[in-house]
Amino acid sequence: MEVIIEEISRGHKLIGRHKFAQQTVSIGRGYHSDIILSDPHVCAEHLTIEFDGENWRIIDQDSINGCFLDEGKKPADGHIVRSGDIITLGKSQIRVVFPYHPVATSITLSPFENLINLAKHPVVLSVNILIFALLTGWIFYLNNPKEVNFTQLLVPAVGLSLIFAIWPAIVSLVSHLTKHDARIFTQLGICFIFYNLTWVSDFLEAFLQFNTSSASVLPTLSKLLPIVIAFCLFWLNGYIGFHLSKTRRIVIAASLTGLLFGGGFLVQLSKKPEFSIRPKFDSTLLTPDFLIAKSSTVEAFIEDSNKLFDKVEKKAKKDKE
Repeated sequence: MEVIIEEISRGHKLIGRHKFAQQTVSIGRGYHSDIILSDPHVCAEHLTIEFDGENWRIIDQDSINGCFLDEGKKPADGHIVRSGDIITLGKSQIRVVFPYHPVATSITLSPFENLINLAKHPVVLSVNILIFALLTGWIFYLNNPKEVNFTQLLVPAVGLSLIFAIWPAIVSLVSHLTKHDARIFTQLGICFIFYNLTWVSDFLEAFLQFNTSSASVLPTLSKLLPIVIAFCLFWLNGYIGFHLSKTRRIVIAASLTGLLFGGGFLVQLSKKPEFSIRPKFDSTLLTPDFLIAKSSTVEAFIEDSNKLFDKVEKKAKKDKE
């Protein structure tokens, strides 16, 4: 009778799967074992799973730390195995499954998953990285008070693109080390799409500040957009690279977002304000093309101001009477 033995993590995530047609399967840290575990708390000959003609049984080989059912304290030695039973040995776990064990129905790829897979397409990935590099070079050009040539713009554009590629590389590496699918190109594609969306949010914030007064709530709301973008990016990083529950994925994304923006906010609070005889004002400079409402002339502004003063003067006289 065939038996399938799965190596699983503490969270019951699959690490490895082995199928055997023999009647005795040995598990331990020794190299002669059928399943070799690297856990130092597992003995060289820890346990065997033997078929007696009717049932599979767990036989403890006088191991130091023993073996137990699931994560409880009930010894597994002599236990008759049922399909799906989980055995804890040392700090490792295995799951014993028989060939007739029910399998969950296949899940069709959703349009959302297909959209994510589109991000790793070489053309889409290249275009997004190119857009990010061009925007980086353009902003560097606008913020540079001196005239610079194309070569001088190329260095910060390429350098910043490489720096921002470190994050998806780290996520993919962690995913690979935790026995998940790294999906490095998908992570790169998604990250650079959201990096470009961050540039769009920065422009939107400047555009609203340019067209609204300081009392308007729109510029404040626009500052929340980068936070939402960062949360969605971290959520997708977890969705692509790790098998996490919805709740855990949301908690991790929220924690990373809070760490990113909260850390920067705390750094700003820790800085003591310095007195300056030439204070710097928060101003937004854009060309008139970005102005939604038409600006008034100087003559019209003076005329409106005079009308306002006249109105206030009349109201003051009326109050005295």
